[in-house]
Amino acid sequence: MTESFPLSWPEGWPRMPSDRQERGYEFRQRRQDGGYGTTPVTFATARDKLYDELQRLGAISPIVSTNHPTDRYGIPTESKRRIQDEGVAVYFTFKGRPMVMACDRFDNAAANMRSLGLAIEAMRQLERHGGGTMIERAFTGFVALSAPKSPHEVLGIKPGASDEEIDAAYRQKAMAAHPDRGGSASAMADLTEARKKLKERAA
Repeated sequence: MTESFPLSWPEGWPRMPSDRQERGYEFRQRRQDGGYGTTPVTFATARDKLYDELQRLGAISPIVSTNHPTDRYGIPTESKRRIQDEGVAVYFTFKGRPMVMACDRFDNAAANMRSLGLAIEAMRQLERHGGGTMIERAFTGFVALSAPKSPHEVLGIKPGASDEEIDAAYRQKAMAAHPDRGGSASAMADLTEARKKLKERAA
């Protein structure tokens, strides 16, 4: 199952190197005097607009996945600590098919969420001009591959496990995953990364 936290980056989507990411993002909005102006996007505004666009699209069971913590409903909330990876991925079902879109073009999650929201808004315009067939064809490229397993699934433990439980699960899985015992370097790397993520989260 795809998690809202931490970030579940979709399989097959390339990553933007941090030294090539753009800074910030602004969007136009109507002022009280009736004119338009630009304002820096905030985390909450970008998140809410993204969910709004998903609802207008008709997306089912959307999950916005980031490295920012979530509330009890699984909705991302802006972290007070600096986040190293500000990428955003959104998983949802559209016309009965699992879809995913992701963005790490910008150096902050707010801008990446707003970019995704604007992309979905643009896709929705196809319905007005070309009907459902065009929008379905446009979304063909966003069909989701199998989502990567969460750290909990990799180690076979439940959320909230203690450090001792994490280590015990790691040792048990490593017995079968180690290359010397018929496993592979890739499997060991997955176990090590899962343990690292869970311990960082608990710190």
